[in-house]
Amino acid sequence: MRIPAHSVCTAIRADIVSGVLPCGGRLAEEQLARRYGVSRVPVREALRTLESEGFVVSRRHVGACVAEPTEQDAADLLEMRTLLEPLGAARAAQRRTEAHLKVLRGLVRLGQERARRDQGEDLRSLGDWFHETLAQASASPGLTSLLTQLRHKIAWMYAVDEPARPAEAWAERGAIVDAVARGDAERARSLTAQHVERWRGAHRLRRTDRVRGSQHHVNTAGARN
Repeated sequence: MRIPAHSVCTAIRADIVSGVLPCGGRLAEEQLARRYGVSRVPVREALRTLESEGFVVSRRHVGACVAEPTEQDAADLLEMRTLLEPLGAARAAQRRTEAHLKVLRGLVRLGQERARRDQGEDLRSLGDWFHETLAQASASPGLTSLLTQLRHKIAWMYAVDEPARPAEAWAERGAIVDAVARGDAERARSLTAQHVERWRGAHRLRRTDRVRGSQHHVNTAGARN
């Protein structure tokens, strides 16, 4: 059975984000095919997709390598998230379905419950699920795709400190869902902007083997456009 390229892409991306495949490391198709138990065809397709997303670069005489983002690249990601997530929330207020609302409200209830029990690992997963669902509720595939890529890249470049008062974060998310449910696009946008900006300070750059100093530049010699 042929393994879909998107499954291989997901696996390679996850290994890049986790640091298993280090920044600057060569991505040989044959070695990756053996690693994931597939042929070279889906690996080649996956690498093209990951290059378009910015996780992989092609270097002359070397081939595909894991990208080496700079500190400025990392800072830009947080700024883009600050701009795009509020837009997604505003569109969600106009386009969400009852199914989206049901999931969002359920996640807020679970988040508040886990916060009371101080279950940090569950909270991180629930938070990711919440923001993914909010993006999907925007009914804008292009925007949803961009926000998904941003989340992956931010997880690659940043460690996130657990909030000292997680219940407050979930109260903020609950208020966002209320605005979305009422169809109040401007309030949903404003609350989401405040939420994203408030927790922006919890992001810490990971060690330098993932993010290079701003004085360096990503080596994209020979990279395809």
